[in-house]
Amino acid sequence: MKILFPELSTNIIAKQSAKSFPDIEFIPTESLDQAASLLKSGAADSMISGLDYSSRDVLLAYKDRIPLSSDFFSSCFICQKGDQILAIADGGVNKTPTKEQLYTIVKDTAKTYKTFTGNQPKIAMLSYSTYGSGGKNPDLDKIHYCIDQIKQNYPNYIIDGEMQLDAAINPQVANKKTPNSPLKGQANVLIVPDLNSGNILYKSLEQFAGFTIAGPIIQGFNIPLADLSRGSTIEDTILTINVIKGLL
Repeated sequence: MKILFPELSTNIIAKQSAKSFPDIEFIPTESLDQAASLLKSGAADSMISGLDYSSRDVLLAYKDRIPLSSDFFSSCFICQKGDQILAIADGGVNKTPTKEQLYTIVKDTAKTYKTFTGNQPKIAMLSYSTYGSGGKNPDLDKIHYCIDQIKQNYPNYIIDGEMQLDAAINPQVANKKTPNSPLKGQANVLIVPDLNSGNILYKSLEQFAGFTIAGPIIQGFNIPLADLSRGSTIEDTILTINVIKGLL
């Protein structure tokens, strides 16, 4: 397995993280563009970058060179603390997704989660509202569209919403707010309505709750890719490599 890692020669976090994977050949490059061009040529199986580059630069490098396998590309964060693993999307790419983009985010994130963990995705469509408690809103219409599409096209997936975060992940709260939900307060794939909420949510888990964060994992291309945060730790980077390895 070969993974391009442009910052490998210059970034201490990249160097230390790579040591944990003697079975992977990491390829350093002089620039982000060089790495993306090599990836396009088939010189490696995947690419991880972002420790020293902005998300905008990394995403543009991928977008201009790598074919899509979905209608849109998106991102998800794999968040791990002990045995608990959550996927959060989209916190890195789509600012205000359309209903079609949101649907693609849901199906691709569920696939990422299932492929990496081997577990059944339990998808919660997060909102300020639970089952219409917040009144009518176009954002809720997008959520209900996605739920209908997933139930139609992926009947084996478990999905519910719209719902507030506590009802999605806390069984006691779920018993009060959503007693008939198939999630039962045990969601493991959390879909947010926009980039603001997704970014704040994953960083809250990282900064306040002690989760290790992989990614963002870039979805929708014909190979799995990663765009590390410039604030990623060695633990985050190792988890990101593990996720990419598990998706290949």
